[in-house]
Formats: sequence, structure tokens, C-alpha cells
Amino acid sequence: MTDDLALSLARAQFAFTVSFHFIFPALSIGLASYLAVLEGLWLKTGKPHYLDLFRYWVKIFAVAFAMGVVSGIVMSYQFGTNWSVFSDKAGGVIGPLMAYEVLTAFFLEAGFLGVMLFGMKRVGRGLHFTATLMVAVGTFISAFWILSVNSWMQTPAGYEILSDGRFVPGESWLAIVFNPSFPYRLVHTVLAAYLTTAFLVGGVGGWHLLRGNKTQQVRTMFSMAMWMAALVAPIQIFAGDAHGLNTLEHQPVKVMAMEGHYDSHPDGAPLYLFGIPDDDAQRLDYAVGIPKLSSLILKHDMNAPLDGLKSVPREDQPPVFIVFWAFRIMVAIGFAMMGLGLWSLVARWRGRLYDWRALHRMAVLLGPAGFVAVIAGWVTTEVGRQPWTVHGLLRTADSASPLDAPAVAASLTAFVLVYFAVFGVGVWYLLKLMGHSPGSGGDGPSAEACEEIAPIRSAGITPALGMAETRAGRSPHGDERETEQ
Repeated sequence: MTDDLALSLARAQFAFTVSFHFIFPALSIGLASYLAVLEGLWLKTGKPHYLDLFRYWVKIFAVAFAMGVVSGIVMSYQFGTNWSVFSDKAGGVIGPLMAYEVLTAFFLEAGFLGVMLFGMKRVGRGLHFTATLMVAVGTFISAFWILSVNSWMQTPAGYEILSDGRFVPGESWLAIVFNPSFPYRLVHTVLAAYLTTAFLVGGVGGWHLLRGNKTQQVRTMFSMAMWMAALVAPIQIFAGDAHGLNTLEHQPVKVMAMEGHYDSHPDGAPLYLFGIPDDDAQRLDYAVGIPKLSSLILKHDMNAPLDGLKSVPREDQPPVFIVFWAFRIMVAIGFAMMGLGLWSLVARWRGRLYDWRALHRMAVLLGPAGFVAVIAGWVTTEVGRQPWTVHGLLRTADSASPLDAPAVAASLTAFVLVYFAVFGVGVWYLLKLMGHSPGSGGDGPSAEACEEIAPIRSAGITPALGMAETRAGRSPHGDERETEQ
């Protein structure tokens, strides 16, 4: 039996490693798709600035992907060291799902990653584009399986419990994989990864614009990011709302903590904007709220009743302060993202997208906001599930390995020191890469690689992978190439 201090340290260690790890998949999922779009546009139009941007961001993708793999491997060992009871009891269900992730996604990514990174001049353009697409597909499949595992822990389905307490597959694997919360979590998380990448790209583009660098590459980078912000941020808000309604149905206690509802509200619950949760006193101090708005959002009825945490045994309540504020950080950043996207539409309409410095400063400020939002979202999800590892069935206190607090504290200290030393250097290198202007110096393509593809437009037909060369220094339409660098 693990004592309370050792359990808290084990939870802190897993929270630290998984939070650090998820920064990199959140970037690589979105960036892989962005690279596929860039290469596809280069192949379709023959415009070299798309290739410049591909070469610029593929270096950043490679570093982020490597750090994600390393941090993920380290994290997985904790299932055996700190959470061996959980692994023993739930391994019959989650083990195969995690193995599928390796067999279908990781091998796919690894198999084509080398071609994407080093094969531009060694294989045909069609094969290279296929490799880029496969890496992008692989990142999505990886997210599919990992989110299926996590969603099953949130809303378990399709299982049976043996007499010794172990979970095994029951009615069907489809019920396990497509458990009640999985579709909502998949959409919400993948959109979050796309927004995280878009705002990082937009922040880098805004930073270069503020420095007076208005090359075609920088303008294209910033414009594409702002289109993503304008189009995807509102969709994400609606997806998050649908995910919240699903959570209310299957994990109502988590929603009570997110909303700060200690008391039940039989005639409509307020939406608390701010407050200081007090678990001991079971109240929300200094609450600032809007009457009945929570019932309207969650039940679409201003007078709909909502239960509070006082209706739940204390031992089944999550730590409200963390959940309450993590949720508000995520939502606030989401609305800030949508606001920047709408601002960019105004800038386009006024013809000031590339010279509105206040817009560029805000883009730089929100550049890392996506990472903060996804971490806040995962804190809301995971801490809100407490005190369960498998919701309603297996408690966190009954999932830990029989460890002593000094041993866990030593490993946690080692993790913190090593992560900040090693990955700190990696993040510094990523920032250094982003500081270079795309298409300048060594970041630009060689003369041979810059040969434009001349799409054949006769009869309105444009082959996706046209291979004809254009005259040196001319575009497919005979216009002079842009020489601004």
C-alpha cells in the first residue's frame, strides 16, 4: 500500500512528464499537416516560397518530433514503476490499444520520416509528397489510439471485470475503442493541435513582420496562420461545448468542479466567471457570476436544475481549485484566439494584414498560447477525473505501485533537472531556428530544388504533380519571380 505522500509525488511526476510530453505532439500533429499543405501547394502552383516554408518548418518539425518521442518513451516507463497495479488491472484493455498505436502509427511515421526529411533530392516529387502525407496521417492515427485509451479511462465501456479485479474486453473492441467520450475528445484535441500550430506559425510570422521582414515567405506564413485562426477557433469553441455536454452526461462531478458549483441549483445555476474554491468549507468565495447562464449553456434551459458537489461524497470529489481555474484559462485563451482571428479578417478587409503592427504584436503574444491552452485542457480533464484512474471503477489510490516517498521524490527531482537541462536546450534551438527568416541563407532551397513545376492548364486540367520545368527565372505564367528576400 502506497502512503499518501508517495501517491501525491507519483501523481506529480506523471503530471509533470505527461504535460511536458504533450507540448511536442500538440505541435507535431498540426505541423505535419501544415507541411503536407505547403508541399502540396508547391507541387500544384510551382511557387518557390511554398518550398522555402516547407524547408523552414520541416527542421522545426524534426526537432519537435524527436523530443516528443524521447519524452514519450520516458513517460511510458512510469506505468511499470509507479503505476504497476493500474497496469496489471487495466492492461488487458489499454495494452492492446497502445500496441496498436505503435504498430499502425509510430511505424508509419518512422518509415516515411526519413524520406520526408532527407529525400527531397533523392526520390521523385510524388513519392516525397506521399511520404509527407504518410507522416501527417501517422500523427493523426497516433492521436486516435492514445485518445481512445484516455477516453476509455474517462468513460469505460465494452469491458468485463474478472473476479481478481482485472479489466478484460467484453462485448466488443468497437465499444472499447469508440467509447462515449472518444469522438468528442478526438475532435477537440486534434483541433487544439491545429490551432496550437497555427498560432505558433502566426507568432513567428508576426515577429518577422515587426522586424520589417515582409518577404513573400513571411507574408504567406502569417496569412495562412490567420486564416486558420479565423476559421478553426470558432469551430473549436463549438466542439468544446459539445465535449462539455458529453462530459456532463457521463462525468457530472467533473462539470460541477469546472463550474465551481458546490451547492445544487434547482431553479437554474449561475455561470461563475471568477471565484476562489474552498473544498474544506464547500463554497466558492468571492464569486462573480451571471445568474442562470450555466443552466442555459449546459441544459439549454435557464431554469434547468443542476446538482452541486455537496450531493457527492467528499471522497469522490476532485480538487476543485485546480479544475476550476484550469478550465477558465483554457476558455479564456480560446476566446482570445477567436478574437485574433476576427481581427485578422478586419485587417484583410482594410488591406492592412501585413502592416498593422498592433495585430502583429498580439500574434506574437498569443504565439505560445496554444501550448498553454492544451495543457490547461488536459489538467481539467485529468484532475477532474480524480479520485479515479478508471472513472467510477478503479481509484487512483488503488492504482499505484507500493513505493516509498523518498524513492519517488528522488526520481521526480531527477526528472525535473534532466528535463529542464536537456529539453531546455532543445527548446532554445527551436527558438533559434524560428528566429531565422524563411528562405534566407541556408534555409532556402538550392537552385535545382527551386525549379518550378509548370502545371499544364490547357483545357482546364492541372495535374497535381506536374513535372515540366519552366524557363530559368520565370513563373509558369511568364511573370517575373519575386526576388524580395
